[in-house]
Amino acid sequence: MNLRDLKYLIALADLRHFGKAADACFVSQPTLSTQVRKLEEELGVTLVERAPRKVMLTPTGQDVVQRARRIVADVEQMREAARRSKDPESGSLRLGVFPTLGPYLLPHVVPQLRERFPQLELLLVEEKSDVLLQRLREGRLDAALLALPVHDEQLHAEFLFDEPFVLAAPRGHELTSRASLGVDELSDETLLLLEDGHCLRDQALDVCRLSGAHEKSGFRATSLETLRQMVAAGVGVTLLPALSVHAPVAQPAGIQLVAFRAPAPNRRIALVWRKSSAMEAFLRQLADAIGTLARAQLQAG
Repeated sequence: MNLRDLKYLIALADLRHFGKAADACFVSQPTLSTQVRKLEEELGVTLVERAPRKVMLTPTGQDVVQRARRIVADVEQMREAARRSKDPESGSLRLGVFPTLGPYLLPHVVPQLRERFPQLELLLVEEKSDVLLQRLREGRLDAALLALPVHDEQLHAEFLFDEPFVLAAPRGHELTSRASLGVDELSDETLLLLEDGHCLRDQALDVCRLSGAHEKSGFRATSLETLRQMVAAGVGVTLLPALSVHAPVAQPAGIQLVAFRAPAPNRRIALVWRKSSAMEAFLRQLADAIGTLARAQLQAG
């Protein structure tokens, strides 16, 4: 058993296709298939169910793949630790970010991060929070920008900033006549929310429970931009994160925004990484830089 064979198995688990997995590993399909078969023979178990057009992992295969991911990640961490001991601010960083934050935060911080860490190659991955957490645990990401709380003893969450919510309502809605709102003034309102899987949905539902508001039945948006357009069309009201309404993001003509009075509802953003990460010292520097830039942008907006 060697790292190469474990990587072949991981690629097969990710892509569920021998040909695609072989291409991803830069080997021929017979080579990858043979090595996976040898791995099965060595372990004395079947890892993969082989069908003409479908590849599935057996229950034992799923367990072995999870262990293989940890082994490969640990080896990569050893290599990264050795390399970063020579030059802590260089190399690549696989950073995850969730969809309702990335497009609105990253344009404000990435240019300054490139100036601050000119030797750093930032590889960005945008996915829903549960996917980011899984990839982080498996070692497929080095760190991720996530909303708190994060409940996992293997992970460290470094708080960065609080991002307030604002109310987005159709122009002329009765709530837009007020200079600011208390959360309790949402009582009996019906809010447009995102579909399941978005952490913003869970955060908005928390506000609903606190204020007495309700979710609009029969409607769940797939993105923040869909929510924005539906509000502009007069379908209902919603909550938007503050960074998503700051320049250069343009608001549709049919939307009016109203801020909340303190204590305003908000979400708490953190940089999260594995406690075992060899990059911890650098990630703390990165967290400090992102937090400082984000807070400055929120104050400027």
